[in-house]
Amino acid sequence: MISIIAVGLHIILGFIFFYCMSLNNPYLRYINRTLATTMLTFAAISVAMHAVYGGYDVGHKKNKPVISALISGVAVTDVVTYVQLEIMNVNENYNDHLILFGSDLLFLLLCYFVQVLVIILFVRFGNQLYFFFTPPRGCLLILGSPDQEQSLRAKIEQYRLQWRVDDVVLYDLPELKQHIDSAEVVFIGDVPETAKFSLLKICYDDRKDVMCKAELEEIMLCNAQPAIVDDAAFLSMKYNKITMFQRIVKRLGDIGVSLLALTLTSPLILLISILIKLEDGGPVLFRQPRLTLAGRRFTICKFRTMIPHDEVDDTQVSVAVDDPRITKIGAFLRRYRLDEIPQFLNILKGDMSLVGPRPEMMANVERYKMALPTFVYREKMKAGLTGYAQIEGRYNTSAQDKLMLDMMYIESFSIWLDIKLILRTITVLLKPDSTQGFQNSPGSNKKS
Repeated sequence: MISIIAVGLHIILGFIFFYCMSLNNPYLRYINRTLATTMLTFAAISVAMHAVYGGYDVGHKKNKPVISALISGVAVTDVVTYVQLEIMNVNENYNDHLILFGSDLLFLLLCYFVQVLVIILFVRFGNQLYFFFTPPRGCLLILGSPDQEQSLRAKIEQYRLQWRVDDVVLYDLPELKQHIDSAEVVFIGDVPETAKFSLLKICYDDRKDVMCKAELEEIMLCNAQPAIVDDAAFLSMKYNKITMFQRIVKRLGDIGVSLLALTLTSPLILLISILIKLEDGGPVLFRQPRLTLAGRRFTICKFRTMIPHDEVDDTQVSVAVDDPRITKIGAFLRRYRLDEIPQFLNILKGDMSLVGPRPEMMANVERYKMALPTFVYREKMKAGLTGYAQIEGRYNTSAQDKLMLDMMYIESFSIWLDIKLILRTITVLLKPDSTQGFQNSPGSNKKS
């Protein structure tokens, strides 16, 4: 039923686009070459955006992530199809030159507004329908120690309509098999490696769905390919080294996108600079040393969002919830990630890339490496403006989870993955908790 609704949603979104655009382009109401080409473009881009953002994933995600993914995907689809349509309108019967900002643009905006309303309606209805027929699945949490329960339970309870924690046990419980038998889904936390494989075998034999907390070694194998040597089965894990061709394409993409971004945002850069200067008279830009590829230091450049450094002593302390150091303009800039616009200069210089591990503060890196020596593996790739950690994580995501997200990117690197992550970055603006500060900042003894 959900699949039928998903197909219906995409058909309706396409119908809205063609109906709205036909109001000013009546030839779209009849079968002709332009209509066929435009429909093919809309369908092809829709499929591509489905691969980038995901589709009508109700029942597995909350309303907001599904809505933000769909409206981001349909926005790209509409714009690309609109540009293609306007190009085809350049002929002897319509326009003698390309017009992108004419009367058709108003109909495009009307179309998108209606599409967003339809998406919101379909997603809310779909989730309610799904969970009406599909109650939450009972979960068993298997932990390595009791202190893991609070953190894991808090994450699962974010999806109360999907999962319900019924039981919590330790991995060495003698009657563990009986607990597994009565569960619908088994969550395996941080347990010893030998115990994890035993638990996975028990769950496999018992035909149970499993959610297993990933370890670094497993992330390293995530891109492994099956291989047969003579008659023996192996997993082939190649040390992921970027080829020269990939390096050139990635660098050219960094330069091209950075130049375009700085050009398009130049009026916004001027406005933000004036507002920062008017608020307290301090410097417009914030500079700080960070780490990039192979542990090399560089100076990151961002719009200043906190009071000037000479007014505080803890400039190497991460932002906490309701941090008094953040200015009024700074709070707005951080919420919508506008403070990161100057980082395109770092990308243009070659210190950073569009996609890569988040460039952490030097003080945090030192603390993280002491507690988690494998944190150094993030330095296999150049620091990035966006990436898995920036999109899926939050500002206050733990060091271990940041490492896992960054390693997922590093070990799965491809140019197509970079393109997907760049396009998915817009969804971060729709996540209100993406810039949420730490309850207790690393390196600080002060409670927020």
